[in-house]
Formats: sequence, C-alpha cells, structure tokens
Amino acid sequence: MRQFELIEAVKAYDPSADEALLNRAYVYAMKMHGSQLRASGDPYFAHPIQVAGILTDYRLDTATIVTALLHDVVEDTTATRDDIAQMFGEEIAGLVEGVTKLSRLELQAEHTRQAENLRKFILAISKDVRVLLVKLADRLHNMRTLQYVKPEKRERISRETLEVYAPLGRSIGIHSIAQELEELSFEHLNPTARNALQRRLDALKLEHGEALDKVTREVGAVLAEAGIDAQVTGRQKTPYSIWRKLQRKSVGFSALSDIYAFRVIVEDDADCYAALGVIHRRWPMVPDRFKDYISTPKSNNYRSLHTTVVGPGGLRIEMQIRTGAMDRVAEDGVAAHWAYKNHAYGFDKEAMEKDGGRDPLQNLRHLVQVVESGEGHEANDDWVEHAKLEMYLDQVFVFTPKGALITLPRGAMPLDFAYAVHTGIGETAVGVKINGELKPMRTPLVNGDVVEIVRGAKREVPADWRSLTVTGRARSAIRRNIRTTERTEYQKLGKATLEQTLGRVGKSLKEVALAPALETLAIASEDELFTAVGQGKVSPAKVAETLFPALKGTVKSVKARKRINDEEARLFVNGGGLTPGVSIHFGACCSPLPGDRIVGILEPGQGLTVHTIDCNRLADAADDDTIWQDLQWTPRAETSGLAATRLRTTIRNAPGVLGAVATLIGEAGGNILNLNMTRRQQDFFDVDIDVEVLDARHATSIMAALRANPAVDTVERIRG
Repeated sequence: MRQFELIEAVKAYDPSADEALLNRAYVYAMKMHGSQLRASGDPYFAHPIQVAGILTDYRLDTATIVTALLHDVVEDTTATRDDIAQMFGEEIAGLVEGVTKLSRLELQAEHTRQAENLRKFILAISKDVRVLLVKLADRLHNMRTLQYVKPEKRERISRETLEVYAPLGRSIGIHSIAQELEELSFEHLNPTARNALQRRLDALKLEHGEALDKVTREVGAVLAEAGIDAQVTGRQKTPYSIWRKLQRKSVGFSALSDIYAFRVIVEDDADCYAALGVIHRRWPMVPDRFKDYISTPKSNNYRSLHTTVVGPGGLRIEMQIRTGAMDRVAEDGVAAHWAYKNHAYGFDKEAMEKDGGRDPLQNLRHLVQVVESGEGHEANDDWVEHAKLEMYLDQVFVFTPKGALITLPRGAMPLDFAYAVHTGIGETAVGVKINGELKPMRTPLVNGDVVEIVRGAKREVPADWRSLTVTGRARSAIRRNIRTTERTEYQKLGKATLEQTLGRVGKSLKEVALAPALETLAIASEDELFTAVGQGKVSPAKVAETLFPALKGTVKSVKARKRINDEEARLFVNGGGLTPGVSIHFGACCSPLPGDRIVGILEPGQGLTVHTIDCNRLADAADDDTIWQDLQWTPRAETSGLAATRLRTTIRNAPGVLGAVATLIGEAGGNILNLNMTRRQQDFFDVDIDVEVLDARHATSIMAALRANPAVDTVERIRG
C-alpha cells in the first residue's frame, strides 16, 4: 500500500483525519526501518504499512493507524519512546509503547514466554483496546507470511496464535480476524488434517453447489412472498471450524449437520423474528438447534437468531438471522463502533452498549482478575490455562434469585456461578438450590436456571472443588486458595525425584550442598528448586550435573512418565475426603484419563472406583449421594502419567484402511496396545482399539484425526 493509498483509505471513512500526521508517520517508519529486510526478503517497512492497511478495513481512528505504522520502530530501530512522543504526541507514544512491550516478551525463554506475554498483554489491552487491535493486525500479517520463517518457529507462533490471539480476538467480537488466524494456524500446525478436510469440503461443494444456490434463491423468495425484505447468502464452514466440531462431538464428518450456513440479513429486530417464523413454517426445525442471541447477546455483543432446518432437498442447513448492524458487529466486534460523534471520529461506547446492551471489554476485565490471582512465577502455567478458559464463548444463561442475568460457559456448574457473582460467595459456598431444589454441586447448569448459592462460614476451599468448575475465573480463585498446599505436593515430589536421580550416581541429597545449583539456575531457595523439579520445569539430571560437572552426560532423570495403575492409585488421584486404607481402582468401563472430570463411587467390598463424570455406569448410582466422592487428578498424573483408553471405530471395508488408521494413531503420538475387529455388515467393520495416550486432550486429538479420514465413519471413546 503506497502512501497516498493509505491516506485515501483513511479519509474515505474519516474526512477529518489528520493527513499531515499520517504522512509524517508513513515517512518516519520507512526512514527508520531503512534497509531492514523481513524473512521473505521484502523490505521491512512493508510490514507496518500492511498492518495499517488491515486496520483501515475496520475504519479505526488516526491514532490507531499511526500506531500501526510505528509499532515496530522502538523495538527494531534507534527510535525511543520520547522521540515518538515529541513527534507524534503522548497518546500515540503510549499506544506504541504498549505494543512494544508485548513484542519484547517474545524474546524470553520458552517456558516463561507465553505466560508473561499473556499476562502483560491482558493488563495492557484492558487499559486501551487499541493495543489489542494493532497487535491482532500485526499477528495477522505475520501469519499471512509465516511460510518464510523456520519450521520450529513457525509451529510455536501458530500454536500461540491459535491458543491466545484468536480467542482474544473473539472475546471482543472480531470474528473475521479471529477466523483467519485460526485457519492460518491450523494450516501450519496440522496440514495433513486440514488438507483432508479441505478435499472433502471441495468434493461436497461440487456435489451440493447447485443445491446451495437453489436454497439461497428459495429462502429469499419465501421471505419476499411474506413481505420481508432480506438478503440471503450461503457459505460452507471452514476446515478449522469443522475440525473443532470433530473434536467436540463423537460423530464422523458425514454426520455433521451444519457444514452449510445461510445468513439472512433483514431491516430490524422485528423482521428477524418474523423471518424466523416464516422459515419455521416452511421447513421443519431440527430440535434443540434454536438459539436466540438477540434477547440474550453473547458477552462479545454478538447478536443473531440461530436455527437449523431440514431445507429444500432434505439438506440440513443452519440459518443465522440478523440485521445489518448486527452483522457488522458479528464480523468486526468492538471495531464496529468507531464513528463520528460530537464532530470527532473515535470509539462510540454509547452506540456499542446500545447495539448489544453490554460492554464486551468486560471480558478483558474478567481476564485481568484471572491474571491478578496468579501470584508468583510458579503459578504461570495454571493461570495461563485458566485465562484461556475465559476466552472461549460457548454460553449458557442463568439467573440469580433476584432476576439478574449471569452468562457462563456451556457446561458450567454452581461454583462457576458463585464465583461469577462474587469471589466471596464462591469461597463460602456449601450447597446450591437450582429452581428452588437442593442439587449436588456437580450439576451442570442449563439455560433459564434460577441459581441460589447456600453459604456457610468462610473456610478453606477443598482442592477437589476444581473438578466442579469450568470457568477460568472460578478455577483461578480456587487455585489461589490451595496454592500453598499444592506447592508442598510439588516440593515433596521434586525432592523425591531429585533424591532418586542422585542415588543412581551414588550420591545422596543429604550429603549435597545445593547452593551452587541455586546460583547457576537462578533459583532463590531449595524449596523453589524442589518445586521446579516437581513441576517438570527443571530436569533433575540438570541439577545433578550442575552439582557434579564431571558427571555431565552420564546422569539420566527418573523416567518422565509412569503408567497409571490401581496399585499406586493414590499417586494419581486425590480428594478432600479420601479415607486412608480404602482401595482405589480405575473403572475399566470408562478408562479415565488425566484431564477427564472424575468421581469416585464407593462400592461395598470393592473400595472406591474412579469413573469419568459421563460414564454410563454412574446412572445406577445417581440417586445415592452418600456413595459419591469428588476426585481430581494429582499434578503427577497430569504431567507424568500414561493411560490407556478404548476407542470404538466404524471403518469402511476396503484394502489398506486398517493400516491407514494405525498410521494416523501413530502420527498423532498414540501407541496401540490391542485391537479387536468384528464384522458388523458388508461394507463396514467395528474395531475396538486400545490406545496408550498422555491425557484426555491427547485422546481427543487422535479421535479428531481419525474422523477427518474419509474411511472412518465414526469414532468415540467407550464410556461403559
């Protein structure tokens, strides 16, 4: 984008823009970056200009466009913050400084980089969302040119983009940028799966292309006949959105009902509901597939009616019905609200709240609360996961007894509700009434529930209550309360592991002064060293070699992962009320994996059996709360465990198919322990495959890889 083209793009939506300021910034960026080159070989100054160009598509104010042009000059040239303030003003200097601080964090060590990046990022963007907008555009352009960087760096950047930047974009409603970031990340992280899905989508497009055009015309004609002026467009879902559904649902590609989506744009809110009525009268609605995000908007201000119908030709299609204003907010989020007000161009908060009825920036303030609950370096890994939980937006809407609406992620439980209302309520919760009836704390909340928390005296929060929450806010608050106890567990584990490692080379921890290792590894105390070893952040072999340099290359750490087994069950699960001496074993019916939500069922003569929360066998014990025991995985299970799970797959009867399935499992890091094949019908086989995996997330990834294969009809974990 040349200088005059950038100016024209800004002036097209903001005729009052400071043209001289934009010109100075453009020229200054080119001058300061000079002869610097990007990995692609292009001049470096092309990057900030492209970032600015992306932001003009979202009609952002002049200060944001200038910040985009200058966002790398302090980091990569001799320019200083004071130079920027003197030439372009304090507002722009502050924005450039915010983006610069985030960029510098990418130079830190791998195990701290993401956590610190996210911490500073969230604190910065909560003060001025324009920092996030510039950073998202910066990341988008970098992802568009990622093929020029080294593969190992490419993978790290893609994973960070998928786990941090895309969800942050969605949290403020910028769907268009978030979706492109997801697709680009998916392309680099899992090209095999993406290409397989793209081929299947291309084949479906050839097969159903004419039908889609027919649906578009027919829906438009039906609405016009009813007197509703509507613009109807159809589209196919993206490969990454399909991949996410394959991971979440125990179905194959062919069973997904919403690969196609049609958008109906109408004049006003009343037309949305009128169009919905016309569509439902014309075509049968698929049960449980209707959502009203107009009366209850998502927390990022997304508003729309969603329904799935069996449309023309028996094709199951998803309909999204919204106004033009809703559509712009759905695509551009918070960026949709830059406009003229009081003869000045800028962010119109009143218009934003009028459109959605709530402030989407509140999402960022919730993230700040999660950040601030992470005290000290040792908490980074946990709160990063909690923060990620806060950034995903599948929602359920429930009410307080006084009628206040509380928005929670789907699958949330009463403790999530309690902490969402106030931390003090969560910390004193002892029970819950849902719609006036006492219910277990593990009860999932559903839309429309009225939730009342029964409170007791302030007390210690049981560690196993983390298994009764899904929100980052609740988990981080519970984590803060139990951190001292958990740190002690890590210290004991780390100390024992280090003792074993030293014992292999004829040394004893009692005979060793750890001071040299503390100094070399820059760790403040012995307890912190044991904690770091227990958490896996510092290798016990590295500590031993630091203490005894002559042993370098000869020390082997204690085996990193241990197979989860009944004999040592207490190493892998714990709970606030576990009775000493009671035997514990893992249910063969559901094969619990680290990361699964788990409960224990006390069975006479058999001890405590560990089940996943969705195990079919639990139905037999549903009416007897006295035998239930809330459990959680120990840190050892989550970081050092191996477990087996059984996958039941239905595959096509064709040469080489079974070998392809085995290859997919191996490529995904799974180890096949056993395989049992039974004939079901002429064209298909049922195959039960026992696979050794790291945790539940690993198993989900393997299943998603299998579902993306055209030869696999279905795959699911056996649940009893």
